[in-house]
Amino acid sequence: MPTYEYECLKCHQRFEVFQSIKEKPKKKCPNCGGHVKRLLGTGAGIIFKGSGFYTTDYRKPSYTEAAKKESGTTTPAAPAKEAAAPKPSKGKASPNKN
Repeated sequence: MPTYEYECLKCHQRFEVFQSIKEKPKKKCPNCGGHVKRLLGTGAGIIFKGSGFYTTDYRKPSYTEAAKKESGTTTPAAPAKEAAAPKPSKGKASPNKN
């Protein structure tokens, strides 16, 4: 449940109320009984815990390509597929004795 901040229009006291999102906003000041208004809160920041959260994890490919062009590095071309090397036979190989 979120915490809402209110300010009294009469005595200018600020106070916080821990209430449900569905609950109606408070109307009276607990100090003097005057009308209150709910203030806009900044909310809590997002906290990533654990390893693996990096600023570059979710970059668009266009951004990374532009950054590479500016730095002067180029992406290496994908290596061409080489001819398949012959597979070794399944039989036991005898050791070479000289």
